[in-house]
Amino acid sequence: MVLAAIDIGSNAARLLISEASVYKDGTVDFTKLCLLRIPLRLGFDVFDKGYVSELKKKKLIDTLRAYKILMDIYNVEAFRACATSAMRDASNGRELLAAILSETGIQVDIITGQYEAAVLYETHIAENLSSNKAYMYIDVGGGSTEVTMYAQNHTIFKESFNIGTIRLLHNKVTEEQWDHMKWYIKTYTRGHHPIEAIGTGGNINKIFSISKRKEGKPLPLELLKDYHKELSNTTLEERKHLYQFRDDRADVIVPALQIYTSVMRWAEADEIYVPKIGLADGLIKMLYNERKDK
Repeated sequence: MVLAAIDIGSNAARLLISEASVYKDGTVDFTKLCLLRIPLRLGFDVFDKGYVSELKKKKLIDTLRAYKILMDIYNVEAFRACATSAMRDASNGRELLAAILSETGIQVDIITGQYEAAVLYETHIAENLSSNKAYMYIDVGGGSTEVTMYAQNHTIFKESFNIGTIRLLHNKVTEEQWDHMKWYIKTYTRGHHPIEAIGTGGNINKIFSISKRKEGKPLPLELLKDYHKELSNTTLEERKHLYQFRDDRADVIVPALQIYTSVMRWAEADEIYVPKIGLADGLIKMLYNERKDK
């Protein structure tokens, strides 16, 4: 079964096409056939002006038109398209969705932060880890951060915070928002230690890549702090040159590290696993489960 997911984030729009293969013992493998990321940066419009500009609107529609062609080429049987924080805040978000449907045939759902956290949890990574520990999913995006806590075989909480990399770059996060996030994490992790973090998002994937860690090995909090300090003391041009970062990664990676390290400190998590999954992976698995049940 070939399935696809489109994730329209505040920083980029992603297309994931995967093939689900079911084996005799009931296990399911998801093989990535195509993964594309276009840095549309909708959040740069929305978090400053409150709406998506005509230029970004055209680029988004053109991107989704191309994604539709690729899904047809791969004979995708079903797909799901979702938009997150930037589109949640855009005053012309609903109007834009209507234009997308009319011009590309793709229906996009604007999902809540809570639902976004639930989709990420659908990857079920924590269920494959030790039952003696608590695990915290941390997904840092351009407009929001989703945190899900899992312990003793059930979910403790799923919460979304309007603290994201692009909001931080544009000074759109207040001290009150930071204080609320700190209070929430400290309050709802109490009594569930030790906690190990699970990080998702392009920025933590990039940090894992430059760290040269072996697949499956966690990153220590102290290492993330070191990277944050080191990268904070470099210019955008130096980051691009020294680490081969793209333009749309070089600016957001510092606020991303600020969020990851803050959440980990408040949760008293010393390490973070980086399984290289994201919202699109969760959407694919949810879509598979829906079709399997039918």
